[in-house]
Amino acid sequence: MVKVPARVCSRCGRFHEVILTSGPDPICNECHQKPPTLTRMRAPLCYMEPTSRIIHRFKYEGLFALADPLARFLIAGWPEWTQPPDLVLPVPLHPRRMRQRGYNQSELLARPLSMAKRIAMEPTLLQRTRHTMPQVGLGPEDRLQNVRGAFTADAAGVRGCHVMLVDDVLTTGATMSAAAEALLEAGATSVAAYCLARVS
Repeated sequence: MVKVPARVCSRCGRFHEVILTSGPDPICNECHQKPPTLTRMRAPLCYMEPTSRIIHRFKYEGLFALADPLARFLIAGWPEWTQPPDLVLPVPLHPRRMRQRGYNQSELLARPLSMAKRIAMEPTLLQRTRHTMPQVGLGPEDRLQNVRGAFTADAAGVRGCHVMLVDDVLTTGATMSAAAEALLEAGATSVAAYCLARVS
């Protein structure tokens, strides 16, 4: 397993981008030009072999028993957050995909993380209400369009909360951004993202 380097963009967590500023909060060019909706995006592992193959088996081949060992990387790699979260939400699947897969890999990762960090997890507060194409193979703009408006959040449950979204892989951040927009519209104070592996 290849760990993400220590020096990353303080906003998006990319590690192959040109970092424009130095100091404790370096910013990459993309985040400087267009600040993301999420306050922070982090991952402990790089999305490359063997991590990518293991995640694929976990996600698509029914090997949900890998959830606990993979969650240990999230727990061990937990960074110091500018704003500690008070609510963990796994990125939800649409009910149709949930029926096909039988489990939500993000929820299986988020549960042991929330227990280890003693942060409440409420998976029903964020729902994917529109069925979307798989993001694999789509370009950045297509990814944004694909997930735009796909989520709704429970205002009574998220209002005033600093929310931590948890997912398996962070690529462009399009899915996380769409989920964050729904949470912020529902009254969340801030939204950050923590994923098992980062594509950069």
